[in-house]
Amino acid sequence: MNAASKLSNIRPPARQLVVRVSVLVLCATALVGCSTMKGWFSSDKKKAAAPAALVEFQPSAQPSRIWSANVGNGEGKIGARQGPVIANGKVFAAAVKGGVHAYDLQSGAKVWSYPSKLRLTGGPGVGEGVVAVGSLDGDVVALDADTGSEKWTAKLGNEIIAAPAVGMGMVFVRSNDGRITAFDAASGERRWFWNHDVPMLSVRGNDTPVLGPGYLFVGNDDGTVVALSANDGRPLWEESVAQQEGRTELSRMADVDGAPVLDGTSLYATSYKGKTIAIDAPSGQPMWISDHGGPGRIGVGPNVLVVSDSADKVVGLYKTGGSAMWTQPAMTRRNLTAPAIQGDYAVVGDLDGYLHWLSLDTGEFAARTRVGRDRLLSAPRVADGILVVQDVGGKLSAYRLGQ
Repeated sequence: MNAASKLSNIRPPARQLVVRVSVLVLCATALVGCSTMKGWFSSDKKKAAAPAALVEFQPSAQPSRIWSANVGNGEGKIGARQGPVIANGKVFAAAVKGGVHAYDLQSGAKVWSYPSKLRLTGGPGVGEGVVAVGSLDGDVVALDADTGSEKWTAKLGNEIIAAPAVGMGMVFVRSNDGRITAFDAASGERRWFWNHDVPMLSVRGNDTPVLGPGYLFVGNDDGTVVALSANDGRPLWEESVAQQEGRTELSRMADVDGAPVLDGTSLYATSYKGKTIAIDAPSGQPMWISDHGGPGRIGVGPNVLVVSDSADKVVGLYKTGGSAMWTQPAMTRRNLTAPAIQGDYAVVGDLDGYLHWLSLDTGEFAARTRVGRDRLLSAPRVADGILVVQDVGGKLSAYRLGQ
């Protein structure tokens, strides 16, 4: 494990930075080059650094909680963005201390539980009858999706905080050292691996690889997206979402930490450096680049893409061309999650446990509810009209929308 990975285990969750000691010393002695740290050491700027106050509005939608469940002790301050996955009418979720659980999406009734003493930090990945999850200690566990019985286990040399991807007869696992490892889904035998260098300084976190027909799409900490052959891990193309430019390691951060989104043959990816790109997935040719982006996932609607940027502004982008349709700036410093799309709304969570629904057409507030007092770090998930979110304490909550 490199020094950056070791330090990343203990950093707080809000826009976490994985930093080598030498960089921290440099920033402490030359703050002029670390402009984003302005105000960190001055008590008279606490008010300016406080989360934006919640604005009042007239609700146009009515979210109702239909069930909740506790999966165990959640990630707390680990910063893994641990969230559920929804597949085949079930919600699968894991906890750092509490194992893996499956629930009925409609009712919240527990289907099965897999108790474990492993520190399971990656959210589950599901596909082809297999549920796979990783741990802080590099463990990989594969379970039967119908029963929760253990199929196989494996071990990697670095922590795993991204959900595995499961498909094409394999389980693809991303570890924090920049490696993708492919395991046979039936036996757990390692089929191939691919390495990518991790920058000295990066945002804490990464996300699951994305499957396409014969492809595996991966967003990297250096601001690139790469397409790998799912069969053998060969790189097929690589494209930059954002360039690592700037005078300091801090200013060069360009992480693609949200999973790319495949929509037909178009692949969308966004970067911490404030860029979003549309790529023709088969060829790797860029179609457009927008000057709006963020560190998490992209919410994809019928005609709009939604991103939460590094300043906690939520931006709607036209899918054709990538220009800004609207901007919602009223939640700065609320450490927003990446957006999800539920019906006609984009939904983000925040550091105080609130969910916010925004109109996809205008970005205006439509509804708000509080899940609980624990922070929401992982993007909500939506299926069959139901939104499911997991807080850092390990609580799952499911919501429907009414008018």
